[in-house]
Amino acid sequence: MSMRSNVAPSTLEVDLVDGGIVVHYLDGREAFYHGPPEAVEGSIKTPPGKEVHVLVTDPDGIEGVMTYVNDRNTHDEILETTGVGRVMLEGEDDEELFPGVRVSTEAYSIRVDAEPSLVDGRVFVFAEDEMSEHAYELVERAE
Repeated sequence: MSMRSNVAPSTLEVDLVDGGIVVHYLDGREAFYHGPPEAVEGSIKTPPGKEVHVLVTDPDGIEGVMTYVNDRNTHDEILETTGVGRVMLEGEDDEELFPGVRVSTEAYSIRVDAEPSLVDGRVFVFAEDEMSEHAYELVERAE
């Protein structure tokens, strides 16, 4: 298998619709993430072995950046033409995806931490495989 590298994301159009979130790729295709996302305070540890996608939108949810975490299947060229980014983590790596949003590995899971007050937008996490889909929105911690 060839090595995969980090790819910077581009700004993509986003639609928050009944039943989920639509992300419009630069190449004209779109992806539908089923929802509504479960609200989680501050951080989420995804179920093990899932494909993890992190979407950070503007406050209105009109546009945002999408990053795949540890995606080993998608070729760099495809990511670049769609506008989706990728970050590859190993071992105890910890990476800032966006100001106020960090990802790290935790065994076979991915941990996403967000400080919504620093993001000036919304943070969604999608964890999926052939068996199930999970959608979360990271929100401010209750005082």
